[in-house]
Amino acid sequence: MNLNIKSDFHRDITVIGAAVVDVLAEGVSPAVFQTGSQPVREIRLSFGGDALNEAAALARMGKRAELITRLGWDSAGDQILDYMRKEGLPVDRIKREEGIETSVNLVLVDDKGERFFLTNPQASLRRLSEADIEPWLETAADIVSFASMFVSPQLDIPAMCRIFRKVKEKPERVLAVDMTKAKNGEKFRDIKELLPYIDYIFPNEEEIALLTGEKDPYKNAGYLIDGGVSCAVIKCGGRGCLLRTAEDCYRIPAYPVERVRDTTGAGDCFAAGFLWGLSQKMPLRECGRFACAAASCSVECLGAVEGLSSLEKPVKRYREMASGKIPPQMDKTV
Repeated sequence: MNLNIKSDFHRDITVIGAAVVDVLAEGVSPAVFQTGSQPVREIRLSFGGDALNEAAALARMGKRAELITRLGWDSAGDQILDYMRKEGLPVDRIKREEGIETSVNLVLVDDKGERFFLTNPQASLRRLSEADIEPWLETAADIVSFASMFVSPQLDIPAMCRIFRKVKEKPERVLAVDMTKAKNGEKFRDIKELLPYIDYIFPNEEEIALLTGEKDPYKNAGYLIDGGVSCAVIKCGGRGCLLRTAEDCYRIPAYPVERVRDTTGAGDCFAAGFLWGLSQKMPLRECGRFACAAASCSVECLGAVEGLSSLEKPVKRYREMASGKIPPQMDKTV
């Protein structure tokens, strides 16, 4: 398979969704709410938002990615644009608006690497709209990632349906969709009209279970396929992922790491890894392996994409997985 980077002029992947400033605090425990203050291992200013994480990870792995998002005219917005330029991401498709604040999230990371978010519901994270996205869809890349399903209330089911339909007006275009937890009580029946437009969908186990009421990821992947999705990719955290199409199903293990420091952005790096594989025309199973390799790099460092500094590390881990150096007991056809 081809592991060489494309050198053509056109952008490889368009990513749509959230971009924020993250203030990360590592080593937080619930005791802070009793004591009133607490020393932690590290506090750091970083950048996040699922779409920005995906785009930055893709750029670090050599892809010509672009981001469509919305920011305020403020210092936080300036910082995000400076970060994007540093990462080699174009900024021409960023909508900025007076009167809204660019989102700044507080991310509390506990001793197990799990994270907890404090967000401002009035800031740009929740204000991305169809009008910010639609003008750019005609010239979007051949792979489009809608990274932020359920993040912005303005992108409701009808709006997403129109966006997805527009993306797929070019039949050769691939549409991938990632999501967060449904925030307004949405259920599986509410998103069924979206599914026939989606080629690849990346929910984690909890996110899809909230929609279906079913905990079994194999069954949930089946519901997505029956609904019209071409490939359901269920992220299973430290257990890797499950990939299902109408014909095949694979369980792929996570790449083992010595210590999980911070899971912030792991799912976004997984999605970026999978999209990287798709853009390289890798077979489905290999896209899953490469996605797990990319996610493993993320969790070893504080911050969403700090551990994914280049293509070299995930490729090395992918090759270890593909060669059988990583225990293959879960990597099998179901």
